[in-house]
Amino acid sequence: MTGPELQGTASSQSASAPSQKILDVGCGQNKYPGAIGIDSNPRSNADVIHDLGVPPYPFADNEFDEIICRHVIEHVPDVMSFVSELHRITKPGGLIKIVTPHYSNPDWPTDPTHRNHFNSYSFTCFMPTRTPFPFYTTVELRSRRTYVSLANLWRVLGLEWLTNLDQHWPAFRFTRKFWEFYLSNIFRGKELHFEFEVVK
Repeated sequence: MTGPELQGTASSQSASAPSQKILDVGCGQNKYPGAIGIDSNPRSNADVIHDLGVPPYPFADNEFDEIICRHVIEHVPDVMSFVSELHRITKPGGLIKIVTPHYSNPDWPTDPTHRNHFNSYSFTCFMPTRTPFPFYTTVELRSRRTYVSLANLWRVLGLEWLTNLDQHWPAFRFTRKFWEFYLSNIFRGKELHFEFEVVK
């Protein structure tokens, strides 16, 4: 299946290449500009209607330069299968960008279709050098960025900046782990932002 390519300034938002083929997975009614949209809901603005819990998706291997997945992965029935399918249809070196609620977000139960909780380390099983579960999958991702946003009050007080110190100094990655282990039940998280490079 083919679709439009991003041109000009739109491509600069996602990569340095002159044109990029982008897929917005679970696009809903807010499809990323210039992207192909796939969603299971026929009332969405998707170009392709497909149940995201049923692989394979109707795309070729290595078709996309970038996949955007905003507030979708918490809904799917099988996270491992979902990530494996995104990996399949992304080019080697392509990007998968995921936004999902942090497990401590008190708004998570508001949506009865939510199934899955995540923290900063939920995707290490796809990173051979970091995973405690090397037998789960052969799909490999390389972490490019992990960022957690906090509830508004804690952001104003600077706790979000402290939690994400590794964005400026990678050696300070332990600050996020300390927050998740000991503080997140008080200083609640809001969203997790992941950017992964596909390794094949």
